Amino acid sequence: MAYSIDLSGRVAFITGASSGLGAQFARTLSAAGAAVVLASRRLEKLKELRAQIEGAGGDAHVIELDVTDRDSIKSAVAHAETEVGSIDILVNNSGVSTTQRIQDASEEDFDFMFNTNVKGAFFVAQEVGKRMLARARGAAPGSYTGGRIINIASMAGLRVLPQIGVYCMSKAAVVQMTKAMALEWGKFGINVNAICPGYIDTEINHLHWKTEQGQKLVQMLPRKRIGQAKDLDALLVMLCSNESHFINGAVIQADDGFAV
Repeated sequence: MAYSIDLSGRVAFITGASSGLGAQFARTLSAAGAAVVLASRRLEKLKELRAQIEGAGGDAHVIELDVTDRDSIKSAVAHAETEVGSIDILVNNSGVSTTQRIQDASEEDFDFMFNTNVKGAFFVAQEVGKRMLARARGAAPGSYTGGRIINIASMAGLRVLPQIGVYCMSKAAVVQMTKAMALEWGKFGINVNAICPGYIDTEINHLHWKTEQGQKLVQMLPRKRIGQAKDLDALLVMLCSNESHFINGAVIQADDGFAV
């Protein structure tokens, strides 16, 4: 018997959608039937992605968003709900990283990562979550009460790695943030879960895997391979679906066993 998940009628808001995992998440949720809101600072990239999604028969919308600016967050979420409808699914994907040893990390490095990975992720989820809560309480209109929030953490939030210690700290905060939101919002039908990807090949790091350093890292991995963005598709769609109603506060590793 075939099994399928249909997200038709749902609105999904994806941050960091201009490239990498965010762009793949948007394509995947659109293919599952959701209307997707593409949010990022890089509008031209978003417009290119929108054209691809619409060319495949999907429904996509472009919203400018800077997650380090609370006014931008409020404006983007309000704009999305005015243009497309109430947000049913949030994929909280924006993230940044730098590479340096702990003793060399500057205040600017620390703020750069925490402002996006933690503070930005928190206030995006809070803004969307407030609206989901209002609908659940009957204080705001909407065809769907409850919601799905998927925070994109990292296996680096579960296993500390050298030279990205501050990044690991920031993603560990996202893991705890997920659990805190799940605890407070679960009773309103809002399920909050985290995906912790391992090493994934994207356009940003693609050339690195061909270098000597990149190949050394590949040889350290459990099955000596790098993941593809599409490897997260099934997990993402499942967490976004109605069928995931019993999954809340989960922190799911999708790293080929690296953090075991």
